[in-house]
Amino acid sequence: MNLKLYLILLLALLTGAVTGVAQPKNMNNSTNSTELATFGGGCYWCTEAIFQMLPGVKSMTSGFAGGTKENPTYKEVCGGNTGHAEVIQIQYDPKVISYEKLLETFWEAHDPTTLNRQGADTGTQYRSIILYSNPAQKAAAEKSRAEAQKELSKPIVTEIVPLTKFYEADADHQNYYRTHKNLGYCQIVIRPKVEKFEKKLKAVAHP
Repeated sequence: MNLKLYLILLLALLTGAVTGVAQPKNMNNSTNSTELATFGGGCYWCTEAIFQMLPGVKSMTSGFAGGTKENPTYKEVCGGNTGHAEVIQIQYDPKVISYEKLLETFWEAHDPTTLNRQGADTGTQYRSIILYSNPAQKAAAEKSRAEAQKELSKPIVTEIVPLTKFYEADADHQNYYRTHKNLGYCQIVIRPKVEKFEKKLKAVAHP
């Protein structure tokens, strides 16, 4: 059993299902003024927390994509037999932040050189993956991967594949870090990543 699933089950046993937590409304469909980007870089609680800090990101949804199982549950995805990866689907304003800038953050938010693994989270559901929605996104992703490879000594294993179907995760998996900051996984795994990225954003804003 992976660490994240173990912590979810432990929390459920100790306190029951998390209820009464206000969740922001996530939007899966782009509007005339926004576009969508879909990335997987390990635990979607981690990647969600990073991308939420970016100006121009309007909302996002944690979920699953890249596999064959229709309407998968979190437990099924954790079993590793659905083919799906944990991903986030970002709704962003391209007038404020470009797809290319989102890709830059994607490479920084996780280790794209570890196959089916991010830290203690292991399995194909934690693989590094970019799911493009159109030819322009595919071209940008491939170009960005080539640029990122120049800065890394190990080969990048990130998949770049077309997005066929995105499945939204349950409500208590959305906006997870912000609503569960005191949980062990959030403190030990996510918080250091968030704080590191916050420092970078401040340095860029105030050089």
